[in-house]
Amino acid sequence: MSAFEADAPTADPAADPTPARLDHALEPLRLGPIDVPTPVMLSPMAGVTNWPFRVLCEEYGPDGLYVAEMITARALVARNPKALRLCRFAPQERPRSLQLYGVNPSIVEQAARIVVDEHMADHVDLNFGCPVPKVTRRGGGSALPWKTDLFADIIRRVVGVCAPAGVPVTAKFRVGIDDGHVTFHEAGRIAQEEGCAAVTLHARTTAEYYGGHSDWSRIAELVDELDIPVFGNGDIWGADDAVRMVNETGCAGVAIGRGCQGRPWIFADIRHAFAGDDERADPTLGEVGAIIVRHAELLTRFYDGDERMAVHDLRKHVAWYLKGFPVGGRMRRAFMECEGLDDVRRLVATLDPQARIPSRVVDKPRGRVRFAKKVHLPYGWLDSRHTTHEERERLFGDDPMDAGY
Repeated sequence: MSAFEADAPTADPAADPTPARLDHALEPLRLGPIDVPTPVMLSPMAGVTNWPFRVLCEEYGPDGLYVAEMITARALVARNPKALRLCRFAPQERPRSLQLYGVNPSIVEQAARIVVDEHMADHVDLNFGCPVPKVTRRGGGSALPWKTDLFADIIRRVVGVCAPAGVPVTAKFRVGIDDGHVTFHEAGRIAQEEGCAAVTLHARTTAEYYGGHSDWSRIAELVDELDIPVFGNGDIWGADDAVRMVNETGCAGVAIGRGCQGRPWIFADIRHAFAGDDERADPTLGEVGAIIVRHAELLTRFYDGDERMAVHDLRKHVAWYLKGFPVGGRMRRAFMECEGLDDVRRLVATLDPQARIPSRVVDKPRGRVRFAKKVHLPYGWLDSRHTTHEERERLFGDDPMDAGY
């Protein structure tokens, strides 16, 4: 238990008089040789879940899975320096979970071989859930499960590389491209048949991006269909949301994405909730300031001592950390102008250490709510559930994967 967790007061009972309770005990999971005592996952997020942030989350949370941000398979094969940096883990991270993304089965297989041969990770997650246009227009991310042959080929090849080495493979995907092109049923069955140890369903379509409300009933449907564990993902902003998802869907575990941005202690809250404990964190601004400083210091190590890169990376996190606190625009702008650790420490020292987040904004949505106006797909992508020779030529013929990020 961290000092912060030990000292943090519980939430005001009047603000949440009836914390949600599990209606059944969650069983520990075993993914290949990996034991997951508490089935909670830090969902990989680009630009967010590098090892400094994972370490902060893991220190508060249960013994779950804390997954590194998405690694482009082509970039890893090309030994891109940024990709290699993102593959780093802190010494205390166990198990080490790495997420791969790619469209070309051969390239993804080569990336998996590197991960296995160089002992980069203990668990590989495959990304089939990213809705970002630059990914889907290449047939990747959440667009890819529409092509069942391509989806199965990638999983089959990666499992073929990882399984003999005792590295379990999981897959994350969305409900579908849009309401008229739902893919999660087939994706779940294929993932199970091809050897995935578990799957994660983000209960939105690509078209919904991160807007609206995720449809947890879809998670329940997948749980009923599969024998392997299903992690539920979408709209978990607090521990009570995690409990409700488990109760409503029967999912084997939960994956936390935007809900932990600026709130790594959400994992402590979930651990308590899953254990039937009503304790919840209610950090003061002083305590959050200490986390900001530590985060900056860890990022400096991540960037090999480059303080400027570290505090620039920290900026988005600071905006999340300060969300809801009574901190004026001038102070927020000052954090955006920091160029080194001393700048961060100086500003943190001027924050009101006793300030707290008003109860009305606790456990509310985090991050931007972004609606996609259009789903960007390769030409003719929706014409068939299988890739044609011409489509594969367009996708792989000139090796379009971006090795330079």
